Amino acid sequence: MGNLYDYFSAPDDPTARATFDQGVEAAGLPLLPVKGIDPYVQLGQAESLLTGTPYDDVTSLPRFNRLLSSPEDDSRWLVTLTDELRDSLAAARPGRFTAVAEAWSHIEEFGGESPPGELADFLNELADLAEEARARPEPHRLYCLMSL
Repeated sequence: MGNLYDYFSAPDDPTARATFDQGVEAAGLPLLPVKGIDPYVQLGQAESLLTGTPYDDVTSLPRFNRLLSSPEDDSRWLVTLTDELRDSLAAARPGRFTAVAEAWSHIEEFGGESPPGELADFLNELADLAEEARARPEPHRLYCLMSL
């Protein structure tokens, strides 16, 4: 069946945490559901490509995949995404995602099964979410709710 990932924005960590119980849609927050693009390795690699920051440095950022849900939960987790990712997505120029997606499609974790065009489409949709998050009177942050 595969893992499901709900990428969304919220004004702060407590609000995002509340979605863990009630669901992102029920909370009325902007949502991008996707299957098969995890926030740690796969999206972390995209963040590295987008920002020009080495992957190991990306993973050491304070908000990189910080767990907000209980570590005892065994089939669902809620993590933060970095503000650097949000900002680089929102600031990307048209066409930038095509080049990033081409390089991104070659990472080992995709196993050669992710067409660059589909990855570029995902990045464009995530950029829309990021732009909307930054444009709010109280800027939102990005999160991912993962389900097995």
